[in-house]
Amino acid sequence: MRSSHPRSAAVAALVAAALASGLLAGTADAAEGAVSADPVRIHDIQGTTRISPLNGKAVADVQGIVIGVRTYGSRGFWIQDPDADDNPATSEGIFVFTSSAPTVAVGDAVKVSGTVGEYVPGGAASGNQSVTQIAKPTVTVLSSGNALPEATVVNEYSVPAEYAPAGDPAAGGSINGLTLEPSRYALDYYESLEGMNVRIGNSRVVGATDPYAEMWVTVKGWENTLKRGGTLYGSYESQNTGRLQVQQLAPLAQQPFPVANVGDRLTGTTEGPLDFNQFGGYTLAARTLGTVKAGTLAPEKTKAQSPGELAVATYNVENLDPSDPQEKFDNLAKAVVQNLASPDIVALEEIQDDNGAKNDGTVSAEETIEKFTAAIAAAGGPAYQWRSISPENNKDGGEPGGNIRQVFLFNPARVSFTDRAAGDAVTATGVAKENGKAALTHSPGRIDPANPAWADSRKPLAGEFVFRGRTVFVIANHFSSKGGDEGLTSQHQPPVRKSEDKRLLQAQAVNTFVKEILAADKNADVLALGDINDFEFSNTAKALEDGGVLYSAIKSLPKAERYSYVYQGNAQVLDQILVSPAIKNYAYDSVHINAEFSVQNSDHDPQVLRFRP
Repeated sequence: MRSSHPRSAAVAALVAAALASGLLAGTADAAEGAVSADPVRIHDIQGTTRISPLNGKAVADVQGIVIGVRTYGSRGFWIQDPDADDNPATSEGIFVFTSSAPTVAVGDAVKVSGTVGEYVPGGAASGNQSVTQIAKPTVTVLSSGNALPEATVVNEYSVPAEYAPAGDPAAGGSINGLTLEPSRYALDYYESLEGMNVRIGNSRVVGATDPYAEMWVTVKGWENTLKRGGTLYGSYESQNTGRLQVQQLAPLAQQPFPVANVGDRLTGTTEGPLDFNQFGGYTLAARTLGTVKAGTLAPEKTKAQSPGELAVATYNVENLDPSDPQEKFDNLAKAVVQNLASPDIVALEEIQDDNGAKNDGTVSAEETIEKFTAAIAAAGGPAYQWRSISPENNKDGGEPGGNIRQVFLFNPARVSFTDRAAGDAVTATGVAKENGKAALTHSPGRIDPANPAWADSRKPLAGEFVFRGRTVFVIANHFSSKGGDEGLTSQHQPPVRKSEDKRLLQAQAVNTFVKEILAADKNADVLALGDINDFEFSNTAKALEDGGVLYSAIKSLPKAERYSYVYQGNAQVLDQILVSPAIKNYAYDSVHINAEFSVQNSDHDPQVLRFRP
């Protein structure tokens, strides 16, 4: 709870009393002038919207207690006025940007003069909200060792259930100009605490520690909870209001950041200023960091296919190339053998060329694939054979020089590949009819590679397989990434998701191709799978499913098991296996071995589908 200390009202009362007693000569206008001469307070700078009413203006002698100091990255410190006003929409804290290492200490009472500004982490084009700050400061330390303002407790009772107000259409969907309603919207609540000292108690980890020394927790233990400890992002309206990013103010050399997996608990007290950054929005910059209590999370293992079942998997192996440590190859190989039970067909995404990101025109990935298949065999797996098509140099997106592509691995002891006039990077495969059945004109082949939908993106790889005499068509996909989309904490509500436009066109192209196969043979077994880079409820998925020719099989799982990726504390679907109507009885498994863990061999969880053709 914030204390009420309406200083301006008190000053006005004193002036009015002095006038009434004759101690001062003047009028009501003079009294108003005396009030306006009062020093600017932090809540005056913050105002009741996201943009300061004093943006761009110089302020003098702004007072507060230092509640946090950051000596790296965006250097500066936070100050908070211990005497709050009675308006819950106005923050009592603010960041002072110093550019060089600050010379103040936590507990200092300071007086700051400088220029008020709105800094947008990631730049204006990111759509991010801005951080109200004082820049080019002149700082005077008035005293040291002061008690800090009492931290505002952020918990399941204080954070509203509704995520954000709808943006103002007249402002392009922005919420920047709207008066904050912190008791109604979670984003408004967090914004009303921007720069203030906040505290969380025991909280569940919903996003594992990453290489940038940050983790995600939820203060709402019940919100879209998953059996393995995460928080499900199951619709565009399920943003999960309890999520907070946690970083620490102490330099890592001084204090290593704790390692946590999803389902662990951050126990004790975590306290510090509430910041906003470009990689996740509202962030608790911990001055005091709690202790991680490990959970029992373990990598999953899927069930092995029976002799009559065909097991098909998709796995994004995250920019695999020969320069990666042998350990990465070995760990990925063990996952294929032990966790995925050696599927009959594996569609791989993000296989890089033979020298990785070295940008010298190399496009072959033979060395990469041979090194991986050898590691699988060494781990006790099958002697996989493979098929792929090398892309044109730097035409398929991804890391420059890396030339990522999809690759089919298949176990020749269980399944055969039908080679038909293998295509190249620019030749489209088509659908023919042979003996009353559908067949590809090129196998392996690429689907519609000249379509602008695939510009600077991976072209789908189609292949024709035979299992126990039955033809199975597999289309390996890696749709365009979500790069350029605005985050959930964007100033635009709902956020702008520009990348969806391209994936929609890609989905339509794949859907059209599947329709051609089914036009030739309505009972054809077709699987379209891979890193779709979009949710099972998205327009991308709907376009893939158009006309009932495909169905995203992950939807056969209970809702609480539908995820393959964890992003900013939200467990979500990016990887999918879609099946044609002839594939009716199948078992689906999203095998959780990476996304929930701080130590990962890939950032994606593989998917496996077993069925009887």
